[in-house]
Amino acid sequence: MTETRPFQLNHLDHVVLRVRDVDAVQRFYCDTLGCTVEKVQNDLGLVQLRAGTALIDLVDVAGKIGRTGGAAPGAEGRNMDHLCLRVAPFDGAAIQDYLRSQGAEPGDVSRRYGADGYGPSIYLADPEGNVVELKGPPEG
Repeated sequence: MTETRPFQLNHLDHVVLRVRDVDAVQRFYCDTLGCTVEKVQNDLGLVQLRAGTALIDLVDVAGKIGRTGGAAPGAEGRNMDHLCLRVAPFDGAAIQDYLRSQGAEPGDVSRRYGADGYGPSIYLADPEGNVVELKGPPEG
């Protein structure tokens, strides 16, 4: 018997791309596609671009976050770190319990920045190892 899901999907919150040339990729998304720079975190090697109601995060593969993903994008390395889905309501314990009941291994509930600001989220992996973040509503 399938357990009742304790949330529904609202929208894509953000996508994180691992890149070798942050400046060139930023120019493409901003100049060509019309994104704007939302936030820069140089200590992490992260540039967050506004794309309508969502964010496109650019992570320098040589930066603090980027090095954890392995090789630069190519045949031997991935260029997408994770995708994030906005969910509501967000009851962290209920979501973790549900995910475990479905055979997934959810991470801890943590406060993270997304398209609508800081709020709770949980990471997990799909069957192929792709990382998915379930993101709750922004703080007050």
